[in-house]
Amino acid sequence: MAAFPLAADPHSCARPAEAVVRHLSLDLAVDFDARVLRGRATWQIEVQPGVTDLWLDTRDLTIEAVALEDGVTLTRFELAEQSDAVLGQPLRIHVHPDVRAVTIVYRTAPGAAALQWLSPEQTAGKQHPFLFTQSQAILARTWIPCQDSPGVRFTYEATVRGPQQLLALMSAENPQQLSATGEYHFRMPQPIPAYLMALAVGDLQFEVLSPRTGIYAEPATLPVATAEFGDLENMVAAAEELYGPYRWERYDLLVLPPSFPFGGMENPRLTFVTPTILAGDRSLTSLVAHELAHSWSGNLVTNATWNDFWLNEGFTVYFERRIMERLYGRPYADMLQVLGQTGLHHTIDELGKESLDTHLHLNLAGRDPDEGLNEIAYEKGNYLLLTLENVVGREKLDAFITQYFTEQAFQAMDTAHFVAYLRRELLDQVPGAEEQVQLDKWINAPGIPAVAPPVQSERFGAVEAALQSWRHGAAPASLETAEWSTHEWVHFLHGLPEHISAGQLTDLDQAFGFTKSGNAEILTAWLPLTIRAGYSAADEALSGFLTRVGRRKFLVPLYKALLTTPAGQARARQIYAQARPNYHSVSTSTLDTLVGKPQ
Repeated sequence: MAAFPLAADPHSCARPAEAVVRHLSLDLAVDFDARVLRGRATWQIEVQPGVTDLWLDTRDLTIEAVALEDGVTLTRFELAEQSDAVLGQPLRIHVHPDVRAVTIVYRTAPGAAALQWLSPEQTAGKQHPFLFTQSQAILARTWIPCQDSPGVRFTYEATVRGPQQLLALMSAENPQQLSATGEYHFRMPQPIPAYLMALAVGDLQFEVLSPRTGIYAEPATLPVATAEFGDLENMVAAAEELYGPYRWERYDLLVLPPSFPFGGMENPRLTFVTPTILAGDRSLTSLVAHELAHSWSGNLVTNATWNDFWLNEGFTVYFERRIMERLYGRPYADMLQVLGQTGLHHTIDELGKESLDTHLHLNLAGRDPDEGLNEIAYEKGNYLLLTLENVVGREKLDAFITQYFTEQAFQAMDTAHFVAYLRRELLDQVPGAEEQVQLDKWINAPGIPAVAPPVQSERFGAVEAALQSWRHGAAPASLETAEWSTHEWVHFLHGLPEHISAGQLTDLDQAFGFTKSGNAEILTAWLPLTIRAGYSAADEALSGFLTRVGRRKFLVPLYKALLTTPAGQARARQIYAQARPNYHSVSTSTLDTLVGKPQ
């Protein structure tokens, strides 16, 4: 909780000003056969005088009993009869001001939206099942009865029991070896919001990278992951040099199976990452820098509501690129900025240049907050910080950000209070800065203010020269591409004509092997071109990619490309019907609307 009154959260029924959770003792049994968690959640609470109800968020949970602090004395509770498709069912528990704890005995539904239960065939090892959670934005309530608002923070401890041959991990202090009994104990001493609750259970091993960093992965994936993330300790050190000490003791990565719906999830102490960033040349590790940066912007200082999501992601994108600049140089970071700008302009075009959804401060009441998880929060938020850097100078901005993370640590922040803080602590100290930045236009107006500085990349200049040569008839094999990174290849593919011919694609494919690439970023830039051109040589690669990979960032543009052609519409539905069981609910909730839920 913040030290000042925050904006009300439209995505939670919790009333933390009346009764708030402070600490969770969680006991979970993992049942792979039934695909349910059986839980006992004991909340330490603070109740204000005269208050008689504790309100928790739930969705698709079966509540079996609720007891007061002794764990035996039952108390009245009411679970709303009607379940909202997005928000779920409020759980109202009868308490009184002297109550210090409540215990809820419950179980999850087999289709709980946060949980993905994978069969052995869906894992790298093919021998054991796998479970992982994805709680952001408001899915923690599908596996824990909680106050599921980012403005409410709590500490926790947990006991998890599962199959003896599988390792359990959480967003907490973690084991590094199998338990002989299948029982694991966890502790998270720093307060976190519910969306950072995380659990994974699978055939996992651990590899040390440094005294405070390491990698968890399936045995078949671990050697590749260990090589790919060799710079992890250097990343943590670079982040600390920029904006102050890392406050969570350890920073480990868990490489999940490919159905994970995001690139990464910044669960404290244990970032979850997709295997699609295992490119073999460390060229996609900026995603790890992004999740690491969340240890400050998001995990340490958290958006109070999902309307304020840009406060998490805008700062994190800016921080991520500063880390990459420190490790690999300004020209490398500039490529990331240009690619981000391309994505931002594409999102604005899709939403509409005057859309309210292109404001930084959103109004998502009555909607799934996942609708705000797009390039507006990430790249427009980052662009505001680039504009601040351009106006006040990097030194002053860095000092402000470090102060912000230090003073607001382990608290929540909403947009109105941040704007006041920014004005007081930075803009008012630099004459004319407010007028130059045009802060209100960034926060409460559509599109990109005209004051935004240009974003350029010298390395992309060489890519554009190669594109120009190709347009003038140069053979693809003659282009100077030997030193290109993934980012240069993606920029090259984005620069090809939208209506390129199948013959031209054949020439490019023969020279550069795009269709057979194991790089997910390159494939996602290449395959839409093949779909539009009817380049059948890539059909098998497209089907295989959509069936194997569950990352929403890649799935949506590929299915959209299929849906633009008459033949592709039927093919999209056919592939989706086959692939859907491999996708997490975060992805299917989007694709069911886009493609149509299979009958």
